[in-house]
Amino acid sequence: MGFQKGFLWGGASAANQYEGGIFEGGRGLANVDVCPAGKDRNAVITGHRKMLEMDEEHIYPGVQAVDFYHRFREDIRLLGEMGFQAFRLSIAWTRIFPNGDEEEPNEEGLRFYEEVFQECRKYGIQPLVTISHFDCPISLIKKYGGWRSRKMIDFYLRLCRTLFTRYKEYVTLWLTFNEINMILHAPFMGAGLCFEEGEEEEKIKYQAAHHELVASALAVKLAHEINPENKVGCMFAAGSAYPYTCKPEDVWEALLVDQENYFFVDVQARGYYPTYAVKRLKKKGVFPVMEEKDPQILRNYPVDFVSFSYYNSRCIAAPGGNSEEAEGNLFKSAKNPYLTFSDWGWPIDPLGFRITLNQIYDRYQKPLFVVENGLGAVDTPDERGYVEDDYRISYLRDHIRAMRDAVEEDGVDLMGYTSWAPVDLISAGSGEMRKRYGFVYVDKQEDGRGTLDRTPKKSFYWYKKVIASNGEDMD
Repeated sequence: MGFQKGFLWGGASAANQYEGGIFEGGRGLANVDVCPAGKDRNAVITGHRKMLEMDEEHIYPGVQAVDFYHRFREDIRLLGEMGFQAFRLSIAWTRIFPNGDEEEPNEEGLRFYEEVFQECRKYGIQPLVTISHFDCPISLIKKYGGWRSRKMIDFYLRLCRTLFTRYKEYVTLWLTFNEINMILHAPFMGAGLCFEEGEEEEKIKYQAAHHELVASALAVKLAHEINPENKVGCMFAAGSAYPYTCKPEDVWEALLVDQENYFFVDVQARGYYPTYAVKRLKKKGVFPVMEEKDPQILRNYPVDFVSFSYYNSRCIAAPGGNSEEAEGNLFKSAKNPYLTFSDWGWPIDPLGFRITLNQIYDRYQKPLFVVENGLGAVDTPDERGYVEDDYRISYLRDHIRAMRDAVEEDGVDLMGYTSWAPVDLISAGSGEMRKRYGFVYVDKQEDGRGTLDRTPKKSFYWYKKVIASNGEDMD
């Protein structure tokens, strides 16, 4: 049996890591543009170092990224050569509304994405568009404090209306917010939040998240009104939390971590705040302020499908234990002794992928879409720029097999799979270029040097075969 007919194979990207051209086409400055590479990055993306302008002391890798802005035709041709049926990309909010609060959109920005979608259509590629992928206009942060302000909902919906209307002919698959649960771990990157000394950070984060949840629900309403063919999904950073041992305290701690991960998706997919969250947030005194109509908005407009990223599982130990800490995608975790690890210390766990797929589907009973999965590694090209990335092929093969088992053996309803990322781009977590994910090598180095030339890697030809066989041929 395997994957259903019409299963969407492809790859995923984000404007702020891929596009570049941030001072071109009338585009404004966004939070993700001012997140520097290097030692200060973490302090900035977590909102603890306020950086709303660029300075000369830091490197801002998103300024050029890998220049999709000028090379999109070449890149989409390569995706077409691989046989992509779907390409997940995001809209740079400030390319459409440079300050975020204008009455009228920027036509040059709208035309750019229209040309991108036309190019996708030429190769039979369906766009899957993330409306906000860690993207908040700097002007809205300066004026309103980012998503801590409820005013953001109206500005976001103006963006949504513009996109749904202008691209009605090209796009029917939408995601409202990328990895919405990352607002708790990287609040400046996730929601444009900067914290002043003495502020209740947790309260601000949950209030901002509530505004995003209401905005997401209203975006679903708007999408269905403008085009009944539209399907709108949520998106979160997933990965099952294993207890470090069978000690009940470890099991309980793992349950709490899972609930935190699922919380916002519980709201988006089920339409209400789960009781565990209500109890705990009220007890902490951080339950968000709501307007009277909010519960009804959330209830009436749940998402059509649930999408997520999966890079690794997590291993959770109760406080006070002696477990060794592992690295991960901005999430703290104990080191799982039964797994191998990537160049960046992330656990590699394909069976965990199957477990995660089952858990999410069991919880929501809605179609799922895997919109990020891949291996960040140091690639060493030969003199022609060719990379023999057998390690990436091995990672993807094992994960796609686990995904096929979840569909074929377990009955998970899965719409598609877009790996991260088809073309090398800037890492969101570290801001590095040397942490590569792509099927296509980009000649750009950590210091910015390079021709930006594109060269298919060994994995390019392997993935092309996987797509052509609908996941049957993975040798």
